[in-house]
Amino acid sequence: MSERSKAYAEAMLAVAKAEGYLADVEDDLFRFARTVEANDELLLALTNRNLPTERRLAVVEDLMGGKALATSVALASMVVAAGRAGELGEIVDEFVAAAAAERDQEVAEVRSAIPLTDEQITRLTAALSAATGKAVEVKLVVDPHVLGGLVARLGDLVIDGTVRHRLDQLKEQI
Repeated sequence: MSERSKAYAEAMLAVAKAEGYLADVEDDLFRFARTVEANDELLLALTNRNLPTERRLAVVEDLMGGKALATSVALASMVVAAGRAGELGEIVDEFVAAAAAERDQEVAEVRSAIPLTDEQITRLTAALSAATGKAVEVKLVVDPHVLGGLVARLGDLVIDGTVRHRLDQLKEQI
C-alpha cells in the first residue's frame, strides 16, 4: 500500500464522515471500484491520459450518477481527475478498511456467482465472525467466474468454498 493511496483513503474517510454518509459512501465506492477492476475497457478509459479529464469524469458520472450519493461521485471523480484511477481499487480497499476499523470491524470480501439474500449474508457474517474471532462486515461481489459456492477474503485469510476448489481437492485425493 503506497503512502499516496493511504492519503487518498484518509481524505475520503474524513469527507464521508463529515458529510454523515460513511456507510453509504463506503458501499458506493466499493461497488464502483469492483466494477472498474472487472472491466478492462472501463479501466483503460479511466486511466487513459490521452482522453481529456472532462471525458473521464463524464464516464464516472454516467456510471455512478443517480445510483450513488453525490459525495461518492465526487470522491471517485477526485481520484480519476488526479490521474489515480489505476490505483482506485487499492485506495478504496484502504478506505473501506479504515471505515470498518472506525466501527471496530474487519472487512471480508466475499465473491459469489449469484447475489445472496440478506439472511444468507447475516449467516455468513456470523460464521466468519465465529471462525476468526473478530467482528466482520461482509462486502459481497457478484462474480460470474465463481462456479458455485463462495470465496471469502479477510485480510490474508482466504476461505475457498467453491465447487471448483472442492473438485480440485477431490482430484488430489484420487
